[in-house]
Amino acid sequence: MDVNEVLLPGVGLRYEFVNHEGHRIGVVAQRSGEFELVVYPRDDPDEAHPVLRLTGEEADAVAEILGAPRIAERFADLTREVPGLDAGRVEVGPGSPCAGRPLGETRARTRTGASIVAVVRGEDVIASPGPAQRLHVGDVLVVIGTCEGITGVQRIIQG
Repeated sequence: MDVNEVLLPGVGLRYEFVNHEGHRIGVVAQRSGEFELVVYPRDDPDEAHPVLRLTGEEADAVAEILGAPRIAERFADLTREVPGLDAGRVEVGPGSPCAGRPLGETRARTRTGASIVAVVRGEDVIASPGPAQRLHVGDVLVVIGTCEGITGVQRIIQG
């Protein structure tokens, strides 16, 4: 599916796509941190009809509800389709030298070739964590790579 990103000067960004029924849907990510879901009528592609307004916290909740199961599905599909690619889970334990430190400091991908694609923290899922994401005791890292790469990440994280 193609998602177009449009800069809205002074407002934020609009992401838009056409769904399976042919409706053009937009999500406006405002600079204020709020989000607006809009639908465009077929007869006027420039007129957006607001459907729903969400605070940043509400948008995070919806993304988590919709995203977490989809992320797991996509990784499972990917590991079935690509020979030699596996998914693993690595927990940040109380004795981990990485607890309280940014993910980037582990240099896990550089050292092992495996990627940490999500951090599960309690009920929350942090998809595509950046290098500044701090790791906490109890975090479960979702790792994609070879068996050797996943084992390497486990050695780095668990010390």
